[in-house]
Amino acid sequence: MAEKAEKREKAKRADDNVVFVGKKPTMSYVLAVITQFSEGAKEVYLKARGKSISRAVDVAEVVRNRFVNDVKHTIEIGTEKIQGEREGELNVSTISITLSK
Repeated sequence: MAEKAEKREKAKRADDNVVFVGKKPTMSYVLAVITQFSEGAKEVYLKARGKSISRAVDVAEVVRNRFVNDVKHTIEIGTEKIQGEREGELNVSTISITLSK
């Protein structure tokens, strides 16, 4: 029983440093990243798919250029296959940007 609670807590901590970028304004995501860093996170992961990729890049650049100048970043890009409602299988582009102090 204690093992399950410990596994859930570890999984929860792993997801704490992930910011999923969507349709909200860019500064909302910038604030989320800055909050993660101020709470002691060494790495924050920005993840986005499709049309939100450009917003994720904007968030990373605003954080690097305006707020935290000593941030390093790595970028991973990829494609996910998802089931579409009409056409069947669709390819959706993805990006994962790791910001680390």
